[in-house]
Amino acid sequence: MPRPQPIRTAARAVIISDGKLLAIKMRDPRGVYYILPGGGQRHGETLEEALHRECLEEVGVPVKITRLLYVREYIGKNHTFSRRHRAFHQLEHVFLCEIDDPNAPCPGVETDNHQIGVNWLDLGNFEQIRFYPEVIKPSFTKTGVSFPTLYLGDCN
Repeated sequence: MPRPQPIRTAARAVIISDGKLLAIKMRDPRGVYYILPGGGQRHGETLEEALHRECLEEVGVPVKITRLLYVREYIGKNHTFSRRHRAFHQLEHVFLCEIDDPNAPCPGVETDNHQIGVNWLDLGNFEQIRFYPEVIKPSFTKTGVSFPTLYLGDCN
């Protein structure tokens, strides 16, 4: 039996400007999809430090963290990417963030595997976009975001 992997902690950013959400553009065999910028926390690093580092690496801009929006678990074996993420378990802390210049984001110096770009997604058309986690899509409006609960549970 394979040895269980440790649970990974991560921090992600929700950055909204002019009715658009900043997202990482990814590609898999099914095509293009989008995720929030951010990633894994390193040992000895706070969640805020992790988020600052990850945003610089992935979208090339510093962020100002406003507040915690929600916490999400992702247990890979239960979701879309189960074949690739079978032993993956992550606890994500998602923060509302701001950036100084909405024209500045671009792929950073250390992008993720499968990352092919950075895009502003129109929140008016958000339901038609392949975005993960899908469960958060209804929480966005053209003017912002609102989450009814702080803990979303295991979702994709």
